[in-house]
Amino acid sequence: MNYELFIARRLFGSPTREGRISKPAVTIAQWGVAVGIVVMIVSVCIVVGFKHEVRDKIIGFGSHIQVSNYYESDEQGELPVTARAEDLDELAMVDGIVKVQTFVSKTGLIAAGEEFEGVVVKGIGSGYDTQFFASHIVEGTLPSFVDTAASNKIVISRATANKLKTKLGDKVNIYFMQGGIKARRMEVAAIYETHLHEMDQIITLTDIFTTRRLNGWTSDKATGIEISVAEYDKLYDIRDNSIAAVSSIANRNGERLFVQTIDERNPHLFAWLALLDSTVWIILVLVLGIAGFTMVSGLLILILEKTNLIGIMKAIGAKDLSIRKIFLYYAMFIIGRGMLWGNAVGLVLCATQQQTGIIGLDPSMYYMERVPIEFTWWLVPMNIGMFIISTAILVLPSMLISRIAPTKAIRFE
Repeated sequence: MNYELFIARRLFGSPTREGRISKPAVTIAQWGVAVGIVVMIVSVCIVVGFKHEVRDKIIGFGSHIQVSNYYESDEQGELPVTARAEDLDELAMVDGIVKVQTFVSKTGLIAAGEEFEGVVVKGIGSGYDTQFFASHIVEGTLPSFVDTAASNKIVISRATANKLKTKLGDKVNIYFMQGGIKARRMEVAAIYETHLHEMDQIITLTDIFTTRRLNGWTSDKATGIEISVAEYDKLYDIRDNSIAAVSSIANRNGERLFVQTIDERNPHLFAWLALLDSTVWIILVLVLGIAGFTMVSGLLILILEKTNLIGIMKAIGAKDLSIRKIFLYYAMFIIGRGMLWGNAVGLVLCATQQQTGIIGLDPSMYYMERVPIEFTWWLVPMNIGMFIISTAILVLPSMLISRIAPTKAIRFE
């Protein structure tokens, strides 16, 4: 029988277990652990949610992987990628790829009254996945763009609309400069807003038929091929697997193609997101330090108050190691209860924010209107790790027991 655990359980479970000194110390230690767990859960869920929401917005503008012409332009203008139906089908057969689509972009200048704004007009067709843009439409309805006819409609961002002082339904002129000036008059059919300012300020949508005609390309030419994958964590493996198919397509069409992942195309944004990981580690170290400090203080107070008990146990033959185990078990119960409270409070706070979005943010600084929350399975190993480390921190202070002499301890009050 593990009598050390039995004694520790009796001490912890006794309604009169705490004395005048140890009761507030134990309470503070438990709340120190609980607060640390709450901070850990909330910070991790916010950082994970923030990273994934910003990442998903970047991906929404350009998919996970993009195939483009290695030589972007020559004297005649932009160089296209040949994207026949059989080429797209060959790419779609690569394991892990869930969607293959084409687009044709064109740099232009939108004019409304006396206002001008440079944009990249992205032409999309009937096979393009518009779910991302549709979910961020704030005014109007996303048109059903097709590959075979001009719609004479565009979708602009809220930022562009504000700069141009344009509203839904207005007519605007778009000028394209390549081999002379080409102009198109289009109607603002919808306005979107993602709060990702780097993209919102330049991306405008229209039909792929119009942008192809502006470039003078046939229906099997495109600025690039966008590839969506099933699992982001396998992005580079899928990229490597797709290179063989892309090389086959390039050789067949006599082109030199370039394959890039979304983070390779936007290194500054993803480098910034990567910095958030170091922030989480700093928070975890601080949390662990606070919880460890309160637990060490609580354990020392418990040892001080139970000095008489320690002396009696030593007098009847208990070894220092056994007595240390009793107090470590006692401390583990305190840590466990504090972690239980902390997890309950932290998870409830995160779930409330996730469902209600009650805490808002300034979109101009944080790219979103509400504090994002995403639960992650990493919370489980983090809880386990914090329990183990918090307990391990107490091993050294518990050695104070070995310095207590039984004769003096029994008379200690």
